[in-house]
Amino acid sequence: MKAGTTSAPNTDLVTAIRHLHKAIAGGGVDQRLLSLVHLRASQINGCAPCVFAGVAAAKKAGETEQRLHNVVAWRETPFTDEERAALLLTEAVTRIQDGAAGVTDEIWDAAAGHFTGEQLNAIILEIALTNFFNRINRATREQAGKTW
Repeated sequence: MKAGTTSAPNTDLVTAIRHLHKAIAGGGVDQRLLSLVHLRASQINGCAPCVFAGVAAAKKAGETEQRLHNVVAWRETPFTDEERAALLLTEAVTRIQDGAAGVTDEIWDAAAGHFTGEQLNAIILEIALTNFFNRINRATREQAGKTW
């Protein structure tokens, strides 16, 4: 199959993805925060369709334009300590190709200080699923706004 063309997804795959979304939603993490996590991972990976979807989901969850514009520079803007811990974890998990240290004890402890084990599982699953979609969109050359 030529890059940029896709076939209809198989039903087992769609069902599996729905189960993953259900598990994330059941983790007790605010949807606004999950949207910020999704957006940041997608920004790092340069995935336009997922950035588009992340902004739309965050707005639907009540996020403001100003904060959405600031996600890319979250270290220099006013986010809560909880949000900072989640965004730092997102970057550590996502930036594997950069040769970064990954999730250090300090990063993990910061996140664990703000989230329960169940919430951490949901955040990590959100990061992993976002990276999964980022790579699929990269392989299929999906364009922002076409699917979402």
